[in-house]
Amino acid sequence: MKIKILLLLAIVSINAYSNRPSKNEKAPNVILILTDDQGIGELACHGNPWIKTPNIDKFYKDAVRMTDFHVSPVCTPTRGAIMTGRYPINNGAWATYKGRDALSEDAPTMANVFKQNGYKTAIFGKWHLGDNYPVRPDDCGFEHVVRHLAGGVGELSDYWGNNYFDDVYLVNNKPTQFKGYCTDIWFQEAMNYISDAKDEAKPFFIYLPTNAPHGPLYVDEKYAKPYKHLVGDKIVSAEFYGMITNIDENFGKLEAFLKKNKIADNTILIYMTDNGSSYGVSKDGKVGYNMGLRGSKGYRTEGGHRVPFFIRWKDGKVKGGRDIAEATAHVDLIPTLASLCQLNIPESMKLDGLDFSPLLLKKTEKLPKRNIYVHSRQDWRPPMDVNQTCIVNNKWRLVNGNEYYNIETDRMQLNNLASQHPTQVQELLQDNDDFLKVSKANPEYNELPLNIIGNPKQNPINLTIQHAIGEGRGIWKSEQVAAGMKNVNNTHALKVDRAGQYTISCRRWPIECPGKIWGVPAQNPKDWFTYKTIQPQKVRIKIANQILEKDIKEEDVEVTFNVFLEKGKTLLVNDFIEGKKQYGVYYTYITYNGE
Repeated sequence: MKIKILLLLAIVSINAYSNRPSKNEKAPNVILILTDDQGIGELACHGNPWIKTPNIDKFYKDAVRMTDFHVSPVCTPTRGAIMTGRYPINNGAWATYKGRDALSEDAPTMANVFKQNGYKTAIFGKWHLGDNYPVRPDDCGFEHVVRHLAGGVGELSDYWGNNYFDDVYLVNNKPTQFKGYCTDIWFQEAMNYISDAKDEAKPFFIYLPTNAPHGPLYVDEKYAKPYKHLVGDKIVSAEFYGMITNIDENFGKLEAFLKKNKIADNTILIYMTDNGSSYGVSKDGKVGYNMGLRGSKGYRTEGGHRVPFFIRWKDGKVKGGRDIAEATAHVDLIPTLASLCQLNIPESMKLDGLDFSPLLLKKTEKLPKRNIYVHSRQDWRPPMDVNQTCIVNNKWRLVNGNEYYNIETDRMQLNNLASQHPTQVQELLQDNDDFLKVSKANPEYNELPLNIIGNPKQNPINLTIQHAIGEGRGIWKSEQVAAGMKNVNNTHALKVDRAGQYTISCRRWPIECPGKIWGVPAQNPKDWFTYKTIQPQKVRIKIANQILEKDIKEEDVEVTFNVFLEKGKTLLVNDFIEGKKQYGVYYTYITYNGE
């Protein structure tokens, strides 16, 4: 199936089906809830016999359910596909670290589309598509932002000392102290925003991506306690289930709030998750409930990328508690919501998905034939062509190019039918090859996402070892930094926006919790960390054809380099040198000082 045909079908679908409000009606509000690492089996309405999710279950009964909905196997690729309507291999954000966990400069997003069509836009929670300009959420179409940094609360790129309770989050890029539990805060801030926006002429688009139930599994004991007796032979983690129950409680509060304010019926409300389960299913699949599917987060089998997707819009007749079994995906959300909300999509915006609103509105029972592609890779290198992939074609799955399953008759994907269907397998491999030829011609496939320095919208910028490119497995926890864990990843892709003088500050500890390079911070927020020292002798940087090196002195909190940089793209490589070993600098701040 040729890519051009797919794009044409998507455009035709957008133009052919609409559910436009009349001139006297207000366009629908949109709330997109995306939970983190919650698998398809972690809902009572999906048959889980242990978990308690009464509010989502009630929503399920009145929502339209896409029962064959697919995302990517890990966080960032799914989020990038939702926001851009393009597969990870096409938008460049195919990993959760190593420089491939950010969008490319000027990538148009779902938020841009809503904003350009007169919507108010806001995000509450987890972005994970870039911490620096030009791909922070406010750079990408969101007018109001309350978020943590990086891929999770308490990661080393997040504000130091965050641990899900009483944390510091960014409000429109300003660090702000909050009281309470992270998930409670995201939902409450969203409701506060709606209170201010509900009476305005403009409708609103709210993206509410929670960081829960992603690990670490921190939650109030009252939520975990009811599940403690099940751990071992029935469930993997009481805390994981407790985090989902807390999400359910907040979902119920949001539903009640929307009804009380008389905006529930004209709000498109979506509940979905970003990938397969992380702590809901044991590695052997024998503990936990996975709705009869094999695999979990990171897997190319069904349990890794098939997720719940529930949608309701009462005023738009998207309701009634019915299932739709057509295969759909994250890349379909922009064309689908554009059709439902009557949004104009810029002609320059390349979309990989189809509009499935005709299914929601009962205008058709079938979508045009197409494949859904699952390509991602936890590395700066591009995803593999065939290995570590899945192609979804109706009810068939081609996994890693040589495993062919009928998901209707073999939910656990135990019966490989590739040898019995060689023609179909070869056709899908050819489709994949055609798809990849187009992908490999995109600049996003070949060029790294860039951190822009020297732009007045963000000065200085902060680079961390979590996002550094290299051959190491990567580190991402604040606890790992506190313990002095060393990692060889040391390279950052930059774009110099203005030629001039720059200061590059290399640090052991983040600026909000300073300490000597050979020492430890004076503060230990919440008494949370066990600090250990390291003792590198030198810092070395390489940038724009310059190699610079300085000794570290006992009193140094940072080692700074003043360099002149011409406008353009470059790579920064920075290392601590300790004897014959070298390892990446944990925190680097780059400041533009003028011409």
